Amino acid sequence: MPTDICRQFMLETQLRRQRPNEEEQGLPQPPLELPYDASRPCIVLPRPETIHIPPADLRATIEGRRTVRAYAAQPLALDELSWLLWATQGVQRVISRPSTVRAVPSAGGRHAFETLVLANRVAGVAPGLYRFAAGEHKLVEQDMAPDIARRVAAAAREQDFVAESAAAFIWVAVLGRMHWRYGDRGYRYLFLDAGHVCQNLYLAAEAIGCGACAVGAFHDDLLNGLLGLDGEEQFVAYMGTVGKKKAHTD
Repeated sequence: MPTDICRQFMLETQLRRQRPNEEEQGLPQPPLELPYDASRPCIVLPRPETIHIPPADLRATIEGRRTVRAYAAQPLALDELSWLLWATQGVQRVISRPSTVRAVPSAGGRHAFETLVLANRVAGVAPGLYRFAAGEHKLVEQDMAPDIARRVAAAAREQDFVAESAAAFIWVAVLGRMHWRYGDRGYRYLFLDAGHVCQNLYLAAEAIGCGACAVGAFHDDLLNGLLGLDGEEQFVAYMGTVGKKKAHTD
């Protein structure tokens, strides 16, 4: 049975309990994207429209989708990483609200996630942790320590496949972006949105011969601390790993 705190959360975030939100109070909308340190080295990713993705039957892609935790040693190509980032959080355009239009749905077009990429085996990309600057479709160096992959995996309950994947996607919730419109009920929408994003990772990975694995088991304080997040206004909501599938052998 759910604990009292779970019941209380569901009760207090019912629509009938909602108070005027920040938008209704006339408070300014948070930025569509967090700023990044422009002095850090960056990698401009191939533009999505230039990337060739082999045609894939939607039904076959959905039916073939499986969770994959063991990956081949083959690295991801840079255009494959670009495709996966575009499919999960890439910005298609900015509309007048203002809000971003992306390849995944989001409550009220809030798109409250920032993406960190743990690049382990990506052709032309030095191993390390990068920030995906979605608006400009590029990667910005975040933490290039030699042991960063091992430390992220340790924070993810010692799940070694996180460090052994070609890349791991870490979706960081920026609470204010969602809370501005939806108040406390926005917490519900954050995690619904995370599911949309991760499902796109699965399907986009399947389309290029890769496998993916959703990761929800991690030590919140340890992982947030490692990434420099306060755990309240910004926190890891979900993760996903990806890599080339191993060849089947009889």
